[in-house]
Amino acid sequence: MATISRLIPERFRWRPRREPDGTMTLVEHLEELRYRLFVCLGAVAAGAVIGWFLFPPIVNLLQNPYCKYWVTVPPSARPTRDCTFFFFGALEPVLIKLKLTAFIALFIALPVILYQLWAFIVPGLTRRERRLAIPFVVSSVLLFALGVAFAYWTLPKALTFLLGFAGSQFSPLLTGDKYLSFVMLVALAFGISFEFPIVLLFLQLGNVVSSQRLRDWRRPAIVGVAVFAAIITPSQDPYTMLAMCVPMWLFYEASIIIGRLMKR
Repeated sequence: MATISRLIPERFRWRPRREPDGTMTLVEHLEELRYRLFVCLGAVAAGAVIGWFLFPPIVNLLQNPYCKYWVTVPPSARPTRDCTFFFFGALEPVLIKLKLTAFIALFIALPVILYQLWAFIVPGLTRRERRLAIPFVVSSVLLFALGVAFAYWTLPKALTFLLGFAGSQFSPLLTGDKYLSFVMLVALAFGISFEFPIVLLFLQLGNVVSSQRLRDWRRPAIVGVAVFAAIITPSQDPYTMLAMCVPMWLFYEASIIIGRLMKR
Protein backbone atom coordinates (compact mmCIF):
# COMPACT_ATOMS: atom_id res chain seq x y z
CA MET A 1 0.00 0.00 0.00
CA ALA A 2 2.83 2.38 0.80
CA THR A 3 4.39 1.73 -2.64
CA ILE A 4 1.09 2.36 -4.40
CA SER A 5 0.62 5.57 -2.40
CA ARG A 6 3.98 6.88 -3.61
CA LEU A 7 2.98 6.23 -7.22
CA ILE A 8 -0.11 8.47 -6.93
CA PRO A 9 0.60 12.10 -7.93
CA GLU A 10 0.60 14.49 -4.96
CA ARG A 11 -2.31 16.58 -6.28
CA PHE A 12 -4.60 13.51 -6.37
CA ARG A 13 -3.92 12.46 -2.79
CA TRP A 14 -6.62 12.99 -0.18
CA ARG A 15 -4.05 13.59 2.54
CA PRO A 16 -0.36 14.53 2.35
CA ARG A 17 2.41 11.95 2.67
CA ARG A 18 4.49 12.34 5.80
CA GLU A 19 8.23 12.00 5.84
CA PRO A 20 9.65 9.20 8.03
CA ASP A 21 10.90 11.72 10.59
CA GLY A 22 7.42 13.32 10.82
CA THR A 23 8.50 16.69 9.37
CA MET A 24 5.95 18.53 7.22
CA THR A 25 5.86 21.83 5.36
CA LEU A 26 3.28 24.51 6.17
CA VAL A 27 1.16 23.53 3.15
CA GLU A 28 1.30 19.88 4.19
CA HIS A 29 0.20 20.84 7.71
CA LEU A 30 -2.80 22.68 6.26
CA GLU A 31 -3.67 19.71 4.05
CA GLU A 32 -3.37 17.42 7.06
CA LEU A 33 -5.64 19.73 9.04
CA ARG A 34 -8.17 19.68 6.20
CA TYR A 35 -8.15 15.88 6.18
CA ARG A 36 -8.63 15.68 9.95
CA LEU A 37 -11.50 18.18 9.83
CA PHE A 38 -13.28 16.22 7.10
CA VAL A 39 -12.94 13.02 9.14
CA CYS A 40 -14.40 14.81 12.18
CA LEU A 41 -17.27 16.20 10.11
CA GLY A 42 -17.98 12.72 8.76
CA ALA A 43 -18.07 11.32 12.30
CA VAL A 44 -20.44 14.10 13.41
CA ALA A 45 -22.70 13.45 10.40
CA ALA A 46 -22.84 9.73 11.25
CA GLY A 47 -23.54 10.62 14.88
CA ALA A 48 -26.36 12.94 13.76
CA VAL A 49 -28.06 10.06 11.94
CA ILE A 50 -27.90 7.95 15.10
CA GLY A 51 -28.95 10.91 17.26
CA TRP A 52 -32.01 11.52 15.09
CA PHE A 53 -33.38 8.08 16.03
CA LEU A 54 -32.27 8.40 19.68
CA PHE A 55 -34.14 11.69 20.08
CA PRO A 56 -37.33 10.32 21.79
CA PRO A 57 -35.60 8.27 24.54
CA ILE A 58 -33.03 11.03 25.17
CA VAL A 59 -35.81 13.61 25.60
CA ASN A 60 -37.55 11.34 28.09
CA LEU A 61 -34.27 10.88 29.96
CA LEU A 62 -33.59 14.63 30.13
CA GLN A 63 -37.17 15.34 31.16
CA ASN A 64 -36.94 13.14 34.26
CA PRO A 65 -35.11 15.70 36.46
CA TYR A 66 -37.81 18.30 35.77
CA CYS A 67 -40.57 15.77 36.46
CA LYS A 68 -38.95 14.95 39.81
CA TYR A 69 -39.29 18.62 40.72
CA TRP A 70 -42.78 18.84 39.21
CA VAL A 71 -44.20 16.17 41.55
CA THR A 72 -43.08 18.25 44.55
CA VAL A 73 -45.26 21.17 43.44
CA PRO A 74 -48.71 21.17 45.11
CA PRO A 75 -51.41 20.05 42.64
CA SER A 76 -53.22 23.35 43.02
CA ALA A 77 -50.10 25.26 41.91
CA ARG A 78 -49.29 23.08 38.89
CA PRO A 79 -49.91 24.85 35.57
CA THR A 80 -50.65 21.55 33.83
CA ARG A 81 -52.06 18.18 34.83
CA ASP A 82 -49.08 16.27 33.42
CA CYS A 83 -45.31 16.88 33.38
CA THR A 84 -44.79 18.36 29.94
CA PHE A 85 -43.06 21.18 28.05
CA PHE A 86 -44.39 23.86 25.73
CA PHE A 87 -43.37 25.77 22.62
CA PHE A 88 -44.54 29.18 21.44
CA GLY A 89 -43.51 29.23 17.79
CA ALA A 90 -44.01 27.14 14.66
CA LEU A 91 -40.26 26.64 14.24
CA GLU A 92 -39.46 25.76 17.86
CA PRO A 93 -40.12 21.98 17.50
CA VAL A 94 -37.68 21.88 14.56
CA LEU A 95 -35.02 23.82 16.47
CA ILE A 96 -35.47 21.63 19.54
CA LYS A 97 -34.89 18.43 17.58
CA LEU A 98 -31.96 19.86 15.62
CA LYS A 99 -30.22 21.19 18.75
CA LEU A 100 -30.52 17.96 20.69
CA THR A 101 -29.57 15.85 17.67
CA ALA A 102 -26.42 17.98 17.21
CA PHE A 103 -25.52 17.54 20.87
CA ILE A 104 -25.96 13.76 20.65
CA ALA A 105 -23.92 13.70 17.43
CA LEU A 106 -21.00 15.53 19.06
CA PHE A 107 -21.05 13.15 22.00
CA ILE A 108 -21.08 10.08 19.72
CA ALA A 109 -18.32 11.52 17.52
CA LEU A 110 -16.15 12.57 20.49
CA PRO A 111 -13.77 9.55 20.35
CA VAL A 112 -13.10 10.18 16.65
CA ILE A 113 -12.62 13.92 17.19
CA LEU A 114 -10.17 13.35 20.05
CA TYR A 115 -8.21 10.77 18.09
CA GLN A 116 -7.96 13.09 15.08
CA LEU A 117 -6.72 15.86 17.38
CA TRP A 118 -4.07 13.54 18.79
CA ALA A 119 -3.06 12.29 15.33
CA PHE A 120 -2.65 15.88 14.11
CA ILE A 121 -0.19 16.78 16.88
CA VAL A 122 1.69 13.43 16.77
CA PRO A 123 4.60 14.74 14.62
CA GLY A 124 5.60 17.01 17.50
CA LEU A 125 5.69 14.18 20.05
CA THR A 126 8.28 11.56 20.90
CA ARG A 127 7.77 7.89 20.02
CA ARG A 128 6.96 7.08 23.65
CA GLU A 129 4.34 9.84 23.85
CA ARG A 130 2.72 8.70 20.58
CA ARG A 131 1.81 5.42 22.26
CA LEU A 132 -0.45 7.31 24.64
CA ALA A 133 -3.03 7.94 21.89
CA ILE A 134 -5.47 5.22 22.95
CA PRO A 135 -5.21 5.97 26.71
CA PHE A 136 -5.71 9.66 25.91
CA VAL A 137 -8.85 9.06 23.85
CA VAL A 138 -10.36 6.50 26.24
CA SER A 139 -9.69 8.54 29.39
CA SER A 140 -10.96 11.75 27.77
CA VAL A 141 -14.22 10.13 26.66
CA LEU A 142 -14.76 8.44 30.03
CA LEU A 143 -14.10 11.68 31.93
CA PHE A 144 -16.44 13.62 29.65
CA ALA A 145 -19.16 10.98 30.13
CA LEU A 146 -18.56 11.06 33.89
CA GLY A 147 -19.00 14.83 33.83
CA VAL A 148 -22.28 14.51 31.93
CA ALA A 149 -23.45 11.90 34.46
CA PHE A 150 -22.59 14.27 37.33
CA ALA A 151 -24.52 17.05 35.61
CA TYR A 152 -27.56 14.80 35.28
CA TRP A 153 -27.26 13.82 38.95
CA THR A 154 -27.25 17.44 40.13
CA LEU A 155 -30.15 18.60 37.94
CA PRO A 156 -33.05 17.72 40.30
CA LYS A 157 -31.47 19.66 43.20
CA ALA A 158 -30.52 22.55 40.94
CA LEU A 159 -34.02 22.78 39.45
CA THR A 160 -35.63 22.66 42.89
CA PHE A 161 -33.43 25.54 43.99
CA LEU A 162 -33.85 27.63 40.83
CA LEU A 163 -37.54 27.09 40.09
CA GLY A 164 -38.56 27.51 43.72
CA PHE A 165 -36.39 30.55 44.37
CA ALA A 166 -39.14 33.13 43.75
CA GLY A 167 -41.58 31.44 46.15
CA SER A 168 -44.76 29.44 45.93
CA GLN A 169 -46.66 32.33 44.31
CA PHE A 170 -44.98 31.51 40.98
CA SER A 171 -45.48 28.34 38.94
CA PRO A 172 -43.05 27.15 36.24
CA LEU A 173 -44.18 27.03 32.63
CA LEU A 174 -41.06 25.86 30.78
CA THR A 175 -40.57 25.72 27.04
CA GLY A 176 -38.81 22.68 25.65
CA ASP A 177 -36.22 24.80 23.83
CA LYS A 178 -35.07 26.74 26.91
CA TYR A 179 -35.11 23.73 29.22
CA LEU A 180 -33.15 21.44 26.89
CA SER A 181 -30.70 24.24 26.06
CA PHE A 182 -30.12 24.72 29.79
CA VAL A 183 -29.59 20.98 30.35
CA MET A 184 -27.17 20.73 27.41
CA LEU A 185 -25.17 23.72 28.65
CA VAL A 186 -24.88 22.20 32.13
CA ALA A 187 -23.84 18.83 30.65
CA LEU A 188 -21.28 20.51 28.38
CA ALA A 189 -19.88 22.57 31.28
CA PHE A 190 -19.41 19.45 33.42
CA GLY A 191 -17.98 17.45 30.52
CA ILE A 192 -15.37 20.13 29.80
CA SER A 193 -14.49 20.64 33.47
CA PHE A 194 -13.91 16.90 33.94
CA GLU A 195 -11.16 17.07 31.30
CA PHE A 196 -9.15 19.05 33.89
CA PRO A 197 -6.82 16.15 34.86
CA ILE A 198 -6.02 15.46 31.19
CA VAL A 199 -4.88 19.07 30.79
CA LEU A 200 -2.73 18.88 33.93
CA LEU A 201 -1.12 15.62 32.83
CA PHE A 202 -0.34 17.09 29.41
CA LEU A 203 1.31 20.09 31.04
CA GLN A 204 3.43 17.75 33.15
CA LEU A 205 4.36 15.55 30.18
CA GLY A 206 5.41 18.65 28.27
CA ASN A 207 7.52 19.84 31.23
CA VAL A 208 5.46 23.03 31.39
CA VAL A 209 4.70 22.44 35.07
CA SER A 210 5.93 19.87 37.58
CA SER A 211 4.15 17.99 40.34
CA GLN A 212 6.10 20.08 42.85
CA ARG A 213 4.84 23.28 41.22
CA LEU A 214 1.28 21.96 41.37
CA ARG A 215 1.72 21.28 45.07
CA ASP A 216 2.95 24.84 45.58
CA TRP A 217 -0.06 26.18 43.69
CA ARG A 218 -2.60 24.10 45.65
CA ARG A 219 -4.28 27.00 47.51
CA PRO A 220 -4.54 29.35 44.51
CA ALA A 221 -5.78 26.38 42.46
CA ILE A 222 -8.62 25.75 44.92
CA VAL A 223 -9.73 29.37 44.59
CA GLY A 224 -9.30 29.22 40.80
CA VAL A 225 -11.45 26.09 40.56
CA ALA A 226 -14.21 27.78 42.58
CA VAL A 227 -14.11 30.85 40.34
CA PHE A 228 -14.11 28.66 37.22
CA ALA A 229 -17.14 26.71 38.47
CA ALA A 230 -18.97 29.94 39.26
CA ILE A 231 -18.36 31.25 35.74
CA ILE A 232 -18.90 28.14 33.63
CA THR A 233 -22.06 26.77 35.28
CA PRO A 234 -25.15 28.25 33.59
CA SER A 235 -27.28 28.03 36.74
CA GLN A 236 -24.60 29.13 39.25
CA ASP A 237 -26.61 27.52 42.04
CA PRO A 238 -24.70 26.14 45.07
CA TYR A 239 -25.52 22.48 44.32
CA THR A 240 -24.17 22.57 40.78
CA MET A 241 -21.09 24.59 41.75
CA LEU A 242 -20.24 22.25 44.63
CA ALA A 243 -20.78 19.17 42.45
CA MET A 244 -18.28 20.63 39.97
CA CYS A 245 -15.73 21.95 42.47
CA VAL A 246 -15.27 18.80 44.56
CA PRO A 247 -14.35 16.47 41.63
CA MET A 248 -12.02 19.10 40.15
CA TRP A 249 -10.22 19.46 43.48
CA LEU A 250 -9.89 15.67 43.66
CA PHE A 251 -8.63 15.61 40.05
CA TYR A 252 -6.01 18.22 40.97
CA GLU A 253 -4.70 16.09 43.82
CA ALA A 254 -4.76 12.96 41.64
CA SER A 255 -2.75 14.78 38.96
CA ILE A 256 -0.10 15.61 41.55
CA ILE A 257 0.14 11.98 42.62
CA ILE A 258 0.32 10.70 39.03
CA GLY A 259 2.94 13.33 38.21
CA ARG A 260 5.09 12.17 41.11
CA LEU A 261 4.75 8.54 39.95
CA MET A 262 5.87 9.62 36.46
CA LYS A 263 8.74 11.59 38.08
CA ARG A 264 7.57 14.85 36.50
